[in-house]
Formats: sequence, structure tokens, C-alpha cells
Amino acid sequence: MTSPIARLACALAVAAGLAAAPEAHAQAATAGKPIHIVVTFTPGGAPDILARLIGEKLSVAWSQPVLIDNKPGAGGNTGADSVAKAPPDGLTIVVGTVGTHAINGALYAKMPYDMVKDFAPVTLLATTPNLLVINNDVPAKTLAEFIALGKRDGKMTFASSGSGTSIHVSGELFKTMTGIDMTHVPYKGRASAIPDLLGGRVTMMFDNMPSSLPLVKEGKLRALGVTSLKRSPAAPEIPTIAEQGLAGFDAVSWFALFAPAGTPKPFVDRLQAEVKKILASPDIARKLAEAGLDAVGSTPDELAAYQRAEIAKWARVVKDSGAKVE
Repeated sequence: MTSPIARLACALAVAAGLAAAPEAHAQAATAGKPIHIVVTFTPGGAPDILARLIGEKLSVAWSQPVLIDNKPGAGGNTGADSVAKAPPDGLTIVVGTVGTHAINGALYAKMPYDMVKDFAPVTLLATTPNLLVINNDVPAKTLAEFIALGKRDGKMTFASSGSGTSIHVSGELFKTMTGIDMTHVPYKGRASAIPDLLGGRVTMMFDNMPSSLPLVKEGKLRALGVTSLKRSPAAPEIPTIAEQGLAGFDAVSWFALFAPAGTPKPFVDRLQAEVKKILASPDIARKLAEAGLDAVGSTPDELAAYQRAEIAKWARVVKDSGAKVE
């Protein structure tokens, strides 16, 4: 007769095997096949930086190809929609942004996808403040001088990497809070916007810190403030917009991994665990911090809750500003 201890050990072994089965199946389902990380904007910006850093580490950890697909257009909607409609097999994921997964639903008259229902949250990758940067020829050294100039001249233009991006809506929030009549000039990605800002064809831009801070340090652009409520550790000398008279001004960009809705939970959990480990690795953490990105690495449930709160927040901003994109 089998002893109670032996029966217990057998039961525990069976339970452990059953628990490991979904994980093993998730691993086997994608083994050796290329994983595509879709970036909804052109190369060079924060989403692209994150995708390439994570993709390189993930490829090594899982011993399989990880390809970065840049699919810009419609404020990020083009790339996000391609993932929303992709097979939920774990081979296609997207670096979603505050625009594609929180703002655009309120800004665009018609969306090709549902920001919540069409995706499986994986993890919040990082957050970063935007940086208010102006052309060096603009005769303003401080935010107060810039606001006074805008109210006096009334000919300000602000660039963005596309309608619906945090870069765009940061400008709309600035318009609402200052009363300056500025004209929005959307581009197909920051790579197209920055040359016009450097050349003086547009006045200002609320750019993501990883892409604009190097230009500020090189003296090519002038920074007037960061859009978070606290100063950024990457540039503590730059004051916040809120502390310079626009109390409560808060427009933080964020980037997160999403898979198509219906992607098996074991794969989502495996990917989340691996990416969290990558974000915490010393070399990646250092590179992100130097770029002004604050690494997060949330659980899927934490990302889902954060996304819901951001959708509500930005819907109010869009409504107050009156901004719309057909």
C-alpha cells in the first residue's frame, strides 16, 4: 500500500506538471519563429528606442529572431490597427503609446480599432516627460517670456509627430492653459518635424525627452520646461512647466507592450516576466535613464488599470481643448 507521504508527493508532482504545461506550450508555440514588434512611428523616437533595446535582449533570451517593424501613420493608428487585426499567436506585439492607446479614441472621429477590447495588455515599459523646446532664434529665454511673446504676436506654430500623440495634445493643453492661439502642424513622425523646428519653420514642439534632450545639450534647441509635475533626473536643471506658473500642467508620455486580444495568457505572462527582467538589467536601465526614460515593468493588470485612468484623463483634455481629427 502506498504511504500517505508518497501519495502526497505524487499529487504535488502532478500539480507541478499541470502548472508548467501552459508555460511549456506557450514557449513551444512560438519557438524559432520571428516575433514582430510593431512601432507605430518612424525610427529614432522613444518607442523605437525601447523596441530595439528590448528586441535585442529578447532575441538572445529566447533564441529566436525579433524583428522591429516601423509602421507610422494616422497618429500611430496605422501600426496599432495592424496589431489589433493580427493573429493572436504571440508572434506580433506593439509598442503602444499614450496616443494610440489612450488619446486617439477621443480625438479621432472614427477609430479603426478599440483601444481596450482589441488588445491584451502585457506591461507598461516606461514613462517620460515631454520637453518644451523652441528654435534658438525665438526671442524668449524663459517660459514666461515665451508666453508673453505668444500673446503679443499670436503667430505661434507647434509641431508634433502626428495628430493624437502626446506631443500634439501637450500643445493643446498648453493652448488651453495659456490662451495663446497656436497653430498645430502635424508631421509623419518626429524625424520630419525636427528639421523644420531646427530651421525655424515652426516655433516650438513638445518632444519626447529621449529625442530632444541631446539636441538641447548640443545647443541646437532651447528647452523651456518639462511637462511632468516633477523635474526629470535626466535634466534636473530644466524646470517643470507647472512650477513656472501653469500649476497642474502634467502631460507624461508612456509606452507599453500590447498583444492582440485573445493572445494566450501563458504567452502574455511569459513575455511580461522576460521584459520586466530586461528593463531591470543594469545596462538597459542605464541607457533608459540617460535618455530620460523611467523604466516600469508592470503586470498586465496594472497596465490595464493605468490605461483606463489615462483614457479618462485625456478625454477631458481633448474635450476642453476642442481638438478633433477627422
